[in-house]
Amino acid sequence: MRIAEHIEALEAAGPGLAEAAAGAGPDAEVPTCPGWRIRDLLRHVTTVHRWATTYVTEGHTAYHPDGGQPALDGDELFAHYREGHANLVAALRAAPEDLECWTFLPAPSPLAFWARRQAHETAVHRVDAESALPAGPGPVAPAVGADGIDELLNAFHARSRSRVRTPGPRTLRVRATDTGDVWTVRLSADAPRTERTTGSPAGDPVDTELSGPAGSLYLALWNRLPEDAVTVTGDASLVRLWREKSAITWD
Repeated sequence: MRIAEHIEALEAAGPGLAEAAAGAGPDAEVPTCPGWRIRDLLRHVTTVHRWATTYVTEGHTAYHPDGGQPALDGDELFAHYREGHANLVAALRAAPEDLECWTFLPAPSPLAFWARRQAHETAVHRVDAESALPAGPGPVAPAVGADGIDELLNAFHARSRSRVRTPGPRTLRVRATDTGDVWTVRLSADAPRTERTTGSPAGDPVDTELSGPAGSLYLALWNRLPEDAVTVTGDASLVRLWREKSAITWD
């Protein structure tokens, strides 16, 4: 996905999150985020949106702490969230291509990083808000899903802080049946190493394969859908390891 497409995805996901949150109500529990209610979700997301905006608009070249979560609730919290989301979209659209600022994952440029990261931050949390509704989460577009899988595997879990590790070499394959993308994740006592290809790799046996539509795989890998939402072939213990160790936390 290009920067403009990431910004479009962010712009679309923001109102979807707000609508689901309003439908559930501030006090509703968020099943995909145990211990959170909708107000906690909104406070978190608006804090992240505003934190990201400061990098884009102020050009901080080192880590800069967020401003803390707002002590708001009800209509004031919803308005604060919508304002923060709109300001982030506007900041990304207005930012120069040669923007220089701090990032925490590899990307072609700082602008590409922040557009992509906030698109997926918001898309995943839209699903969290929808999980509080009786109908449950809605679908994720294939292109967004495939891009999000790549960010998760090739960026987040390429870092030394990834806890997805095995005593000896193991291989997990993730196959998107609608986009044709394939990720081969090599696990060991070190951080995972992932290769993305298109089509069916020949002569490359794996221990476990997850397959399904890109949007479903994306949400399953972010632990927002149960493992039976996708097809698991081979050793299911790697799926359990992923669900136990792959969480990305805000700290």
